[in-house]
Amino acid sequence: MAADPAGPAGRGATTIADRVVAKIAARAAREALDSVPPGGSPPHASVVVQRDTARVSVSLELGHPIDLGRQCGEVRRHVISRVRELVGMEVPEVAIHVERLHSPRTERASAGRRLA
Repeated sequence: MAADPAGPAGRGATTIADRVVAKIAARAAREALDSVPPGGSPPHASVVVQRDTARVSVSLELGHPIDLGRQCGEVRRHVISRVRELVGMEVPEVAIHVERLHSPRTERASAGRRLA
C-alpha cells in the first residue's frame, strides 16, 4: 500500500461544534455531582472553542448545606478530563456558576405553598 503523499494534514479536517462540546461538558458536570437537588435543574454549559482549546462555563444548582469548594473542584476536574478524553481538546478554563442553593427546609416550605 502506497503512502499518502499529502500526509494526515492533507486529508481533511475535523471540526466539532461548540454546542457538542457544551453537551459533553454538561454531562460531565452531572456525572461529577453527588446528585441534582429535588426541584433543581441539571447542569448546563456553554463553550467557546478556538482551534484545539475549549473555554467552558458550567451553571449548577446544588443542595445546601454542601462543601462548595470541594463540589465545584470535582466538577471542574471531571469536565476537563472528559472533554480531553472524548474530544481531544485542552480545557484551560472552566468557570463554575452556582445559580441556586436548595435547602431541604426551603423546599418543604415552597412545597407547602404550592399545595395551598
